Amino acid sequence: MNQIDEIKAGIAVIIFNEKKQVLLQKRADVGLWGIPSGHIEIGETVSEAAIREVKEETNLEIEIIKLIGVYSEPASQVFNYPNGKTVHFITTCFLAEVKGGNLKCNSNESLDLRYFGLEELPHNLLSMHPSWLKDALSKRKMAFIR
Repeated sequence: MNQIDEIKAGIAVIIFNEKKQVLLQKRADVGLWGIPSGHIEIGETVSEAAIREVKEETNLEIEIIKLIGVYSEPASQVFNYPNGKTVHFITTCFLAEVKGGNLKCNSNESLDLRYFGLEELPHNLLSMHPSWLKDALSKRKMAFIR
């Protein structure tokens, strides 16, 4: 394994619209599409971070529905950023529903925001996000730990 510069706690939030399309964000930092996500700030709970990050990035107000899983495997959770930094994330992923707001890029972290059908996901999607979507659609009651 390559040198890892730091470990961070992250969140991801899967949001479906009424057509069962998933909300994806084209990230400014890596230029790839992905589930809205971000970092937990000092003093925040994971659910507070999820609600804040979605509001900051999409202008949507959400309600957490359930915990999908906690993901930490290095194969999918270690990122090499363009600035040369390598970060290992431990990501808590939630399912949420929209309670208010109008969808718009609300920060310089997003290049685009769009709902996609599950059969029409972009080819340049972050590699671990299809498995998180599969977990979100699972009928399993317990959260996944991977």
